Amino acid sequence: MKIIITGAYAIGKHLANLLSHTGEDITLIDNDAERLARVGQDLDVLTMQAAPTDIDTLKAAGAHSADLFAAVGPDENENLLACILAHSLGAKKTVAKIDSAFHARQERRKAFVSLGVDSIIYPEELAAQDINNGLKMSWVRQRWDVQTPGKSDPDEPASDNNCALTLLGIKLREGCEILNQPLKDLCGPNDPYHVVAIKRGSETLIPGGNDCLKLYDLAYMMTTRQYIPYVRKIVGKENYADVKNVMIMGGGQTAVRAVETMPEYMYVKIFEADAARCERLGDLITRENTLVINGDGRDIPLLMEEGIKNTQAFVALTANAETNILACLTAKRLGVRKTVAMVENMDYVAMAESLDIGTIINKKAIAASHIYQMLLDADVSNVRTLMMANADVAAFTAEKGSTVTKKKVYELGLPTGVTIGGLVRGGKGQLVSGGTQIEAGDTVMVFCHNVNMKKVEKYFT
Repeated sequence: MKIIITGAYAIGKHLANLLSHTGEDITLIDNDAERLARVGQDLDVLTMQAAPTDIDTLKAAGAHSADLFAAVGPDENENLLACILAHSLGAKKTVAKIDSAFHARQERRKAFVSLGVDSIIYPEELAAQDINNGLKMSWVRQRWDVQTPGKSDPDEPASDNNCALTLLGIKLREGCEILNQPLKDLCGPNDPYHVVAIKRGSETLIPGGNDCLKLYDLAYMMTTRQYIPYVRKIVGKENYADVKNVMIMGGGQTAVRAVETMPEYMYVKIFEADAARCERLGDLITRENTLVINGDGRDIPLLMEEGIKNTQAFVALTANAETNILACLTAKRLGVRKTVAMVENMDYVAMAESLDIGTIINKKAIAASHIYQMLLDADVSNVRTLMMANADVAAFTAEKGSTVTKKKVYELGLPTGVTIGGLVRGGKGQLVSGGTQIEAGDTVMVFCHNVNMKKVEKYFT
């Protein structure tokens, strides 16, 4: 498969790194020699120093035969133009990263599709969706939903009422009722949840029936919507207060998108150190129950004055990973139970996890997951990288006559590191066991640890 990426910045480098391990033919284009040199030292990719919108460059890179053309540089107009040109040369699929809510509007997306831009990636919006999903459930670290089919706009976030299956990443602490018991005694075919993976220290486990959950594990549990309260009870999280008051440090684009799409019942205070940006936020944010404060979100007297003792969630969204981590640690010390940190530097992700920061948001990983989805030939409605577990989760739709429909799950011979957690059939979610027979049209949740999804999709086509 031939893939062309333009822009050797954060998302481009992360995407190239992700795809270089799959054996694909990758070309990375950027007009800066130093950026390309840093990428070329670490990855087995072809680099070209040139302007991404130069037609001769695109021809030389082989855009006419590209299976995927991803323009992810910092200039959204350049990205859009590069995709339009690549499409005109014959690229099969194109995707452009944008940086403004204006281009993310549905009517704009449709216009760009007509021009040859197959997909628009707006990282700030994707990150905002993840942040708000986490805030709606104060007791989970990560949440991933499989929605019921028939949703009118696939680019809009699914509503809670539309989610048939949910994967919850839960940190297990004292009070959890299901510790130190074999999973075969907890997660039978008729039980309302399945443990599909366990993150224990630095290791990710795809558990068997004899494995047990341990204190401080990060357990990934698949359940259906109606049993979420039951899962909350057995993991001992009923005493976690639901989020009503939120403090956000940093007034960048991600913060704006998160606040604008946040549930109305949440009261939000945004701390922004730059006075000019505070004034700008007053124009950008139309949501009620939002207060912009000119100040440092690490200033403890200021936090105390603004009521951090009555705050259930603290979200750190500055451009500096160290600042965000420190701010979340400060908030935790002051009694905030739910903290979210944006950590763009991948080197800091493991450190943030070891410090028990809480939910970690990485825009480039989120964006790369959505782009990776376009490489799969199977009908895939969502792909998400779970950084904490070094794993991917995806919703595949089983085609008529596909391998996955011909045998029961235990007979499929799925690769090591792959497990099926649940499926949606006729708009209803159900959990999957070894004896389950998957049918054509089912949307199936697949969890992959250290496995290329290209090896999985063949079961569904």
